[in-house]
Amino acid sequence: MPSSDGAAYDGFADTFAREASTSAYNAHYDRPTVLGLLGDLDGRHVLDAGCGPGLYLDALLAGGATVVGCDQSADMVRAARDRVGDRVPVRQHDLDAPFDWADDNTFDIVLVALVIHYVHDRVATLAELRRLLRPGGRIIVSTSHPTADWIAAGGSYFEAGHVEETWSGGMTHRYWRQPLQAWLDDFAAAGLALERLVEHQPALSMAHEHPTTYGKLAREPGFIAYRLAASLPASA
Repeated sequence: MPSSDGAAYDGFADTFAREASTSAYNAHYDRPTVLGLLGDLDGRHVLDAGCGPGLYLDALLAGGATVVGCDQSADMVRAARDRVGDRVPVRQHDLDAPFDWADDNTFDIVLVALVIHYVHDRVATLAELRRLLRPGGRIIVSTSHPTADWIAAGGSYFEAGHVEETWSGGMTHRYWRQPLQAWLDDFAAAGLALERLVEHQPALSMAHEHPTTYGKLAREPGFIAYRLAASLPASA
């Protein structure tokens, strides 16, 4: 389940970049779904929070956005800079830390693609990202589907906790799983309202490039995405 796990990706960034550029779950599943949620990018100021090797940065630029990227992994930051050059400022930043380098009301869109399940304090991180939104701005979050996590890890669907997997190459993939209600509770606690929920569907291109995975993902969910807006004040 490819994603961006900060420092855990040091030493794996180049391999991940090669795989994610064409892989079923990234190129034919998450990116098409999430880019569809972003809407018109022309003239938008976008933060790619957890940008990995910069594959989304390329797509955001192509849509006409002004973009800033950040990632916890020094290797991912290097890979992203290699990809986008001086077209995008990319900095090393841990999503569990305050964005003290960004002012309030800075971005129209904050993209958090396949990374929120690595954050230690999801509510604090989301609340900090909410601070960065301009009026009318949106946060787009994609992550593993709670049902997929349950099937993979077993036990009760309602369990919450960390799951560890070992990927090819020896990298340990450690992520947070929790039921759908808990995700929605986290969003609300961070001052965010759910505007739209999308359960990923595989792009038709996956059927040609990765037919076995296409058959699986056409039957059962793998990822889920949320478009979030700042909540109205309680007194409104």
